[in-house]
Amino acid sequence: MNGISRRKFLTTTGAAAAVCSTDAAEPRPNPSGIIDCQSHLFAPEVLAFMEKRKEPPYIYTKDGQRYLAVGNWHRPMVAGIDLPAKLAAKDAAGIQMTALSTNDPGPEQFGADGPVVARMIHDYLAGVVAEHPDRFFALATLPLQDRDAAEAELDRCVNKLGMKGILLYSNLAGKFPDEPEFRWLFRTAEAKGLPVLLHPPYPVCYEQTKGFNLTGGLGLMFDTTVALTRIILSGLLDEHPKLKLVCPHVGGTLPYLIGRIDHQVTVLKRVKVKLRQAPSAYLRGIYLDAVNALPAVIRFGIEMTGAERMLYSSDHPWVNPQFIIDNIRSLGLSADQEALIFSGNARKLFNL
Repeated sequence: MNGISRRKFLTTTGAAAAVCSTDAAEPRPNPSGIIDCQSHLFAPEVLAFMEKRKEPPYIYTKDGQRYLAVGNWHRPMVAGIDLPAKLAAKDAAGIQMTALSTNDPGPEQFGADGPVVARMIHDYLAGVVAEHPDRFFALATLPLQDRDAAEAELDRCVNKLGMKGILLYSNLAGKFPDEPEFRWLFRTAEAKGLPVLLHPPYPVCYEQTKGFNLTGGLGLMFDTTVALTRIILSGLLDEHPKLKLVCPHVGGTLPYLIGRIDHQVTVLKRVKVKLRQAPSAYLRGIYLDAVNALPAVIRFGIEMTGAERMLYSSDHPWVNPQFIIDNIRSLGLSADQEALIFSGNARKLFNL
């Protein structure tokens, strides 16, 4: 795709898929009161901190282009990461409220500096929410390599800063979130009624997906898929049946593979786990978001979990918010289903 930007490609493929859909509805005005459940904003203080670092994660400039290095992955810095660009994009798409979170790298990538980085992130996001309380709410991202610091920071984020949920990376500097040292977080999130958004960071399969620059297209989705499958098979969702778990990007690849996981567990008995239900039953209880370039994939996600567990999200600034709105609109859903996806589910999930 030489010479074609990612955004142009996504817009083109989404439009083509919408045209090919036999169920596509006539264009309608954008729904009012849209709530965006996945949108990212970098704290300027963290960016400045990374510019001073000499080892990952750090930021450097080469040939006039800024790069973000996390592990061995060196990515060009995306445009539109500032607050004015965020507000302009939301206004253009008619989005009323947005869940703000940081993006990779999270505090766990900074080692002993993780608690300081987490405070930088949360102070900045809380300031944005205070400045625009009708437009934004925030999710906490914790320094989970330090349990005491993470617990204290979560308490501060919820009780002092008013944050509405947790962004949890699908691997924490190479460790998966179902591992014993992180299980306290699920227990606390359930007790506090805090949604947990499972989001991909620098993936554990980076080396396997760096060829053809497939880390963003495949590596991140595989990372989420592995983490979500492990959470299901670990029994965490039996232990915490009221946990509000969200998997973005229509569940990574798990909706397409869950039947195979069911078969491995329930028929071949190759996976020795003690679960109350088939793995697919747990997946149907998880919230998904609609960030995908093909409307047919979003439709499959809705068929898997129901419209009552699908959330509108944009993944801005990497995706144009209007693009995902148009993809959902192209599905020809009922007005009630659209109302749930665009705002109703989010209001209930985040207690807005």
